[in-house]
Amino acid sequence: MKRVLHLILILFCVAQAVQGQNNGEITGRVVSADKNEPLIGVSVVVKGTTTGATTDMDGRFSLRAADNATLVITYIGFLPQEVTLNGRSSVQVSLQTDTKTLDEVVVTGYQTERKKDLTGAVSVVDTDEMKKQSVANPIKALQGQVAGMFVTGNGSPSSPATVRIRGIGTLNNNDPLYIVDGVPTKAGMHELNPADIESLQVLKDASAASIYGSRAANGVIIITTKRGKAGVAQISANAYTSISRYTDRTEMLDTEGYGRALWQAHINNGSDPNANSVQYRFDWSVDPTTGTPVLNKVLVPEYLDAAQTMRASNTDWFDEISRTGVIQNYDVSLSNGTENGSYLLSLGYFDNQGVIKTSEFNRLSARLNSDYKFFKGRITVGQNLSLTKTNEVGASPMNEAMQALPLVPVRTVNGLGWGGPVGGMNDRQNPVRLIEDNKQNGYDFMRLFGNFFADVKLLEGLVFRTNVGIDYGNYSHRRYRKRYVSGYLNNPENRLETNQSHSVKTTWSNTLNYNYTKGDHRIDALVGTEYYVDNYNTFWASREGFVVEDDDFMYLDAGVGDKDNGGSSAKHVLFSYFGRVNYSLKDKYLASATIRRDGSSRFGQNNRFGTFPAFSLGWRLSEEGFIKNNTTFFDDLKLRFGWGMTGNQEIANNAIYNLYYTDYANTAYDITGSKSGVLPSGFKLTQNANPNLRWEASTMTNYGIDFEFLDQRFYGSAEYYIRKTSDILLLPPYIGTLGEGGNQWVNGASMENKGFELSLGNRTTIGDLSINLNGNISTYRNKVTELPAEVVNAYGGDGRGQNILGRPINSFFGYVAEGIFRTQQELDAHADQNGKGLGRIRYKDVNEDGVINDFDRTWIGTPHPDYTYGFNANFGYKGFDLSFLLQGVAGIDVVNDFKYSTDFWSVSETGSNKGTRLLNAWSPSNQNSDIPAVALTDANFESRFSTYFIENGSYLKLRNAQAGYTFSGALLKKARVQSLRIYVGGDNLGILLKSKSFTGVDPENPGFGYPNPMVLTTGLNVRF
Repeated sequence: MKRVLHLILILFCVAQAVQGQNNGEITGRVVSADKNEPLIGVSVVVKGTTTGATTDMDGRFSLRAADNATLVITYIGFLPQEVTLNGRSSVQVSLQTDTKTLDEVVVTGYQTERKKDLTGAVSVVDTDEMKKQSVANPIKALQGQVAGMFVTGNGSPSSPATVRIRGIGTLNNNDPLYIVDGVPTKAGMHELNPADIESLQVLKDASAASIYGSRAANGVIIITTKRGKAGVAQISANAYTSISRYTDRTEMLDTEGYGRALWQAHINNGSDPNANSVQYRFDWSVDPTTGTPVLNKVLVPEYLDAAQTMRASNTDWFDEISRTGVIQNYDVSLSNGTENGSYLLSLGYFDNQGVIKTSEFNRLSARLNSDYKFFKGRITVGQNLSLTKTNEVGASPMNEAMQALPLVPVRTVNGLGWGGPVGGMNDRQNPVRLIEDNKQNGYDFMRLFGNFFADVKLLEGLVFRTNVGIDYGNYSHRRYRKRYVSGYLNNPENRLETNQSHSVKTTWSNTLNYNYTKGDHRIDALVGTEYYVDNYNTFWASREGFVVEDDDFMYLDAGVGDKDNGGSSAKHVLFSYFGRVNYSLKDKYLASATIRRDGSSRFGQNNRFGTFPAFSLGWRLSEEGFIKNNTTFFDDLKLRFGWGMTGNQEIANNAIYNLYYTDYANTAYDITGSKSGVLPSGFKLTQNANPNLRWEASTMTNYGIDFEFLDQRFYGSAEYYIRKTSDILLLPPYIGTLGEGGNQWVNGASMENKGFELSLGNRTTIGDLSINLNGNISTYRNKVTELPAEVVNAYGGDGRGQNILGRPINSFFGYVAEGIFRTQQELDAHADQNGKGLGRIRYKDVNEDGVINDFDRTWIGTPHPDYTYGFNANFGYKGFDLSFLLQGVAGIDVVNDFKYSTDFWSVSETGSNKGTRLLNAWSPSNQNSDIPAVALTDANFESRFSTYFIENGSYLKLRNAQAGYTFSGALLKKARVQSLRIYVGGDNLGILLKSKSFTGVDPENPGFGYPNPMVLTTGLNVRF
């Protein structure tokens, strides 16, 4: 009996112990260590078991575990952590941000690769930095962010951006190829909502980009959009509003100043100032002591016209066309994910009312990304789709605003009619009328963009993927020209023109990806095909004679006058085979080989297909024993070498064909001999076929080094490359002696680029203070190495031996301006120069023959920068954050077109307004001025292109700055808000440095383009 009782007691104790070890409920909360924010969807697993849980929106979890169990906590972007319970039933876990980037996976072309395995020149962009700028186009926000990528643009509401990756490499289209979720495009990125972007990579060299073959010669930008993540449903919302204003502008003469300059021009010419044609009158006299003319008073009439409808004014046309711009942006997304699939739905609205009145751009976007797994994950199907509707009204009457006379009023005296020029004035349109009558002429564009895909796991490590991409665009533009009377300018007949175009681009790619790892060997292999079709058609129609000028009335059927129409269509097809193999031995020795064969409908049967091979090698010295076993300084040190070819077929779809056009005026003929009625039109040959036209090819050699050291706190890379482009496709200028059909596309030009790029960064944490700094600098040199004889003089030069060969493309050719003639001795000693005189520009006698003429032109500048650079700084302290971005360009020559209107009275024309600089022009009493004397005529031929108009366009700009605060605490928990951040910031906050020789306003935009405004922003980010 005692034995039985002892046995029962032992079993009871064991049961109690077992119950204590297996039935305890554990609760906990996981937060980020840097911001103390709850983390959603964190995986919490009992070590050694399959028991686990994920955190909810408050970062909380619960599960059952033994009192001495160990919990393994993992979350993407954070360092994993193990927590031993030691009898606790509740735990608080703080996860540290993972700054280790070597195992980061990046998209490089139909596949992903570990960052440490990359052997090509690939730049990974910090998309959070890109999204800090208030721009419609996310690519515009990449200025200064990527070494070797030069982005330029203006301040237009749609944020147009011109991207050059490693310089200009062809005489044709130099735009890069964009790959968005696997779908290729070269269309404007202003239709893509920046908030939807998850990652962005730039493939800069041929070894990285050659997988895209025919369209990769100018580099590739790969964009991946956001997807749902495992965890509970999550709602994120972002909103900001901005105000914009351009603070600096070219100062133009007011009515008084224009009169003073006009008087001086007549005095310098020896003519009567009161004989001018613009109704100015002057009270002036001659100083009897010095004999110098003296202006006492400028007089203007009360009315400019005989009917007294336009009162003389003092109009500041820049003020009249500009305003404070307003930007609004709202984004919201809903996402979730499980082990069986995920989804993300986002909506966005962006509206920019530009700083030029009536100019605007707005975008309404929707995105649905989802994927679903079947058959235990063996099959995955999904899609990434975006639907955007954009509308834009353009307006940039900067030239008219500069040249319209201040004497002219905006409106007539009754406030209903338009002011305008009268007899003797120039024919510049009223800038306010231009933008007001254009405000209804915006375009509407609807775009469906995305892909449908299916992944099938055929075997272990072998995945088949089929992907169908679509890019559909529907463009409509209703443009009408109103009747108007503006001074002596008038249009008695109104007109409406409607344009519609439809573009359907489809891409069907099929790939097999094979991943194999055994021991020290790692192989990734890819083979695939791709079929791309681009269909485009357009139609337009016009009508005149509308009784009522109203948006609701002006449609084609409402007109009663002449009508016309036209249209066209085009189709372009590409078919490609491609393959790639990546090999890694011991994570130390790396190799990659790629080949792609493209066939294009733009070439004839003789050369339809082009083959583009590439290879690259890498050596991770940091894994070698002589470094790894002797120092902990290096975390990664990798040498890279790459070589490859890419293609270019950016020519007209009909480049290989004979082209005939109807030309009634020159080909109509009474071929039937009827001698009556309308003559039938014939056809005229305008282009000769070239069946031997072949692919343009770029070959690039790249040397690189990547490094990270001191526990990855310091990191960077350096690149040196040589890019040679041959068989450049071009259309030579038409030579009249060739007769009919003289146009013909040919191959034959060659070009070379050499460049160097350096990127450096630092990540530092000191207590609660985090610092992240990174900068880049790049330089390249370009030269044209070969041109066909028939076009060698079409790109600059004098046609007598001086040409572009051996020089950078688009180099400037003209005269050298050496200064101003200030003394009679300088005049007498200088070469024979027609029109020379005191206060006139002195041109260099380049060939020293004693005469200034066409033979004295030479190469006077290059539009390529010596180097470009950027610097990004981020600071965080508890809930506070501060960042700024500097971007600069050095050693670039720009043409300051404004000087034609600011420094001369008669170079462009005599009847337009001038800049205030002209009031400081050279005169006998102002001999130190560098501005030529005011003159009624251009006797010295100062309109000739010379170094006077070329200036140093170097600058350093504070491109962006932002400060924010992230809230946390009990109040947010009660509102079930995961995080809340508010911020203020700004774009284009100032030009910190620019060349003293630059006399314009903005060296980034020295012409008459849309001004770059300063933008001030406030916004919030919230996540539920």
